[in-house]
Amino acid sequence: MTSAEATQRTFACERVRALASGIIETAGTTFLLLIAVRWFQAGATVKALIACGGSVGLLLSPLVVFVVESRRWKTASAASWVAGIGAACFLLMAIFQNIVVFTAGGIVAMAASSAMIPLLTHIYQENYPAHSRGRLFSQTMMIRIGATIFFSEFAGRVLTQDLRHFTWLLVVFAAAFALASICLGRCPSGRLASTGVSHPFRGLRFVASDRVFRQTLICWMLMGFANLMMLPMRVEYLANPKYNLSLTVSQIALLTGVIPNCARLLLTPVWGWLFDHANFFALRMALNVGFALGILAFFTSTDLWGLFLGAVIHGIANAGGDVAWSLWVTRFAPEGRVADYMSVHTFFTGIRGVLAPIVGFHAIASLSFGALGIMNALLIVGATMILLPELKHGHRGKPANALIDEVKA
Repeated sequence: MTSAEATQRTFACERVRALASGIIETAGTTFLLLIAVRWFQAGATVKALIACGGSVGLLLSPLVVFVVESRRWKTASAASWVAGIGAACFLLMAIFQNIVVFTAGGIVAMAASSAMIPLLTHIYQENYPAHSRGRLFSQTMMIRIGATIFFSEFAGRVLTQDLRHFTWLLVVFAAAFALASICLGRCPSGRLASTGVSHPFRGLRFVASDRVFRQTLICWMLMGFANLMMLPMRVEYLANPKYNLSLTVSQIALLTGVIPNCARLLLTPVWGWLFDHANFFALRMALNVGFALGILAFFTSTDLWGLFLGAVIHGIANAGGDVAWSLWVTRFAPEGRVADYMSVHTFFTGIRGVLAPIVGFHAIASLSFGALGIMNALLIVGATMILLPELKHGHRGKPANALIDEVKA
């Protein structure tokens, strides 16, 4: 298969998978927490565990990369099997309707959706040309966002009519994972380059040897901790009766799913073009400011217009965050080391993603949402300052040969 044919085949499979991914995304961002709060009346610990399910998968991503490399599996086939695990979990959740299975199944399913990310990044690096990688990724992301918007609205209305319909919602999530598995199985891909290192955390050596990579990870850790702490707080703020917002399930889905994703849909092509052409660190700093403003607008508001504004700003920033988070290592990693770089990035994302919701759900017991939002917005501003010295490296990233020399040293 020629490189052009591989690009065409991958792009076709990714467009179909984007529909499934959009549906799955609503589980992690809205409906699993919403069901936990409204149906199971879950406590802070259970809600935090459900919120950090995707982050558990990110923590496991170095292990996934290590196993796939050592077993010499093709990356797309391995990702397909991981998606199959997610489908099985949601089926079990639909069959055994209790809080223990719901919590455990939700964690494993969302972990499966994120544990495969370094494998997907490797597929993009392998099959998408560098000059159009951001554009192709953003086009499939637009399909995903459109599916998220539609399904958030549809499922929100269904659950508003009768919350007991959540069982069928879980079945739909299982079907979406199954479709994603089929699409991934049809993607062309090779095998990860063998490093000869016998442990899954071999990629951490790049943190020590590559200063720009290290500084970017530090910024992302601080900014991401603040952002991931406040992300599940949106559902808690809107859905928990003790905050007296008195919103229906449909309104909550509108503010957490439909509105921000409409903004994502409109701005994703712009951010995709900027990723291909702009200084990466200037782009990252602009996104950080957007996340900080979105947090302030959302959590210092008690009326629908303020919540609407916060949701829009968050959606705009999240559109760029999707592209930057998913593809940035393709501009900085040496040839053949993209999956390793991405596994380090996802591993640290997993650490903050597990800790941040736990801190957030317990901090809100003694702090107001406004105070917590201001604290995290300031943390994002501080993280942004770390990137100022790196602006000179941001237009094209560092040359691959320079990175290889650093690693060898």
